Amino acid sequence: MVKAANSRGTAPGTPPRTRILIVGGGYVGMYTALRLQRKLRAGEAEVTVVSAEPYMTYQPFLPEAAAGAISPRHVVVPLRRVLGKCRIVIGEAERIDHAKRTVTVSTLATADEGTGPIEMEYDELVLAPGSISRTLPVPGLADYGIGFKTVEEAIGLRNHVIEQMDIASSTRDPALRDAALTFVFVGGGFAGVEALGELEDMARYASRYYHNIKPEDMKWVLVEASDRILPEVGPKMGVYTVRELRRRNIDVRMETRLESCENRVAVLSDGARFPTRTVVWTAGVKPHPILAASDLPKNERGRLACTSFLTVEGVEHAWAAGDAAAVPDITAGEEGRECAPNAQHAVRQAKVLADNLLAALRDEVLTEYAHKYAGSVASLGLHRGVAHIYGRKLKAYPAWFMHRAYHLSRIPSFNRKMRVLAEWTLAGLFKREIVSLGSLEHPRAEFELAAGGGPKPPHPPPAPNPPQNGQG
Repeated sequence: MVKAANSRGTAPGTPPRTRILIVGGGYVGMYTALRLQRKLRAGEAEVTVVSAEPYMTYQPFLPEAAAGAISPRHVVVPLRRVLGKCRIVIGEAERIDHAKRTVTVSTLATADEGTGPIEMEYDELVLAPGSISRTLPVPGLADYGIGFKTVEEAIGLRNHVIEQMDIASSTRDPALRDAALTFVFVGGGFAGVEALGELEDMARYASRYYHNIKPEDMKWVLVEASDRILPEVGPKMGVYTVRELRRRNIDVRMETRLESCENRVAVLSDGARFPTRTVVWTAGVKPHPILAASDLPKNERGRLACTSFLTVEGVEHAWAAGDAAAVPDITAGEEGRECAPNAQHAVRQAKVLADNLLAALRDEVLTEYAHKYAGSVASLGLHRGVAHIYGRKLKAYPAWFMHRAYHLSRIPSFNRKMRVLAEWTLAGLFKREIVSLGSLEHPRAEFELAAGGGPKPPHPPPAPNPPQNGQG
């Protein structure tokens, strides 16, 4: 292991700059670094951001990216462009030793260098690694399940859905056709409902270009373990959402669990069985593994125990917010209530965290994080949506418009706002794109085929009577 270079060796007679290390380049990580680089005085501190990806993904736009309404490159914000005054390190944080003020990081170069992970030192730590998909030990899920948390998964799912329609259009096997046109989504939260709504809308549109596929040939199933979907928009809007989805012939099954998806058959807890080639898993998230590999205090659910000032409870020089942090909700009026792990809180927490970190450096008074939940908006496809904003309930086109307007205002950078707005405008004037680019997942396949001298011969069938053990 080697130590990373740092700027402690400043010119003689000048105090060393405070080293601020931000782990995570998502909402909290990027917005905190952005605010710090704007408000830090010259030479006051240096900010380093460690992120597994060189961009921040604006996740509310993933369903639209999957449906082709927005280009994938416009739902991500390049960190190096917006954080020009920060040092960006692309790598995975593997371990945190706060007692020694070090973070162990594996970068893209460490494996090739053969020196092992690097050890980065810091004076102030901001933990914002976000979360990862929460999976359950469902047989077959690891083999056939598809996630929906990253832009790569969103585009992969779009390609997959169109590919299944191509398979169904060309096969002469009725069982294969039915399985290809059956799409099962597990999880009735924002990710599951919005992904299902947008992709069903896209597939319905795409079916007009297939001579032998009609919208009613496709089967869409939503599986939710609880007795309601989209709890954030309230019970009435949840009921409306179920009614709207069922009106589109989407099979919504509540208080139902996925028991198995082995052998491409989705088996539900109510006894239903769906031969399917598509199982999309959006059933919640869990804390990032880096939290377990740290010596910082955590609550019973594995999230960092935090104060309302966004400091990690019981330790100094450690800050956290977003999905990884259990932040008290002081506006709730009841003890023990925590802020929901969503983008609405994460963006606002980042602002307070950055200001409090600066206040701590300057021996000023810290501010408590207090934000009363404003409500939620969700898209159910083109011109369809639900919303519950400041007590007002909206549905259909007004809710869909509110969804787009709100998230357009929240996506970082003027550049991204204009690009997304331009794409929406063009989408209203021209037809949808329904092209599958599945080969992007294996970009070297064509060259390997050419370099290998042509297609490889199929594997020979097994011998009809293989010899028994001990026989020649």
